Amino acid sequence: MSTIYLIGDSTVDDNTPPFRGWGFALPSFVREGVRVCNHALSGCSTRSFWEQNLFAPVYEAMQPGDLLMIQFGHNDEKNDERHTDPHTTYTQNLQRYCRMAQEKGAQPILVTPLERRFFMGDTDPMYTHGEYPLAVRTLAASCGIPLCDLSQDSRELYHRLGKAETAKLFVQLAPGEHPDFPDGHDDFTHLNEYGARVIAELVVGEMQQLPECRDFVVPKNN
Repeated sequence: MSTIYLIGDSTVDDNTPPFRGWGFALPSFVREGVRVCNHALSGCSTRSFWEQNLFAPVYEAMQPGDLLMIQFGHNDEKNDERHTDPHTTYTQNLQRYCRMAQEKGAQPILVTPLERRFFMGDTDPMYTHGEYPLAVRTLAASCGIPLCDLSQDSRELYHRLGKAETAKLFVQLAPGEHPDFPDGHDDFTHLNEYGARVIAELVVGEMQQLPECRDFVVPKNN
């Protein structure tokens, strides 16, 4: 059985309702005989995922022919102990994960971070990750690592949907609807279950175009 391993942050993490990452929905799109092992964890950056030893079980489990999909950025931007610089430590950490996957005979796949839901006006989504997506694209090109450009794809999706419709992808809670958010919640980062499926479809659309991934996901016409 081939395996897709996922590492990343809350936008990838299975999470718990009402929050879901796109990794939660990915198993719906894989071929028979492929399993998804989602090791992404809310709050992680490339740095903290390594420092907390969260990559060790992934490294031990990977087998030749598996995929390792890597999407970080949201928390690498934070001005705390998780922070990395996009063109130095962030890139170096991503490169280490890729190299270690290759050591095990697995195929790394770099994924640019999902854009946040911020708009200028009602129809113009903002670029919300600064230099981090560019750093991922540059690393992928320089090292020959396949790339899923989720930053670009999600921004294009937001542009098509507009501000109001895009909100349906994210956690939206009315006052009193959830005990953890008594005053309600309007989220700009975290997906709900519907949003997780929509974003997973974007990721799968990219995977269908990559020769290294085509045998793992359902064909495009399905």
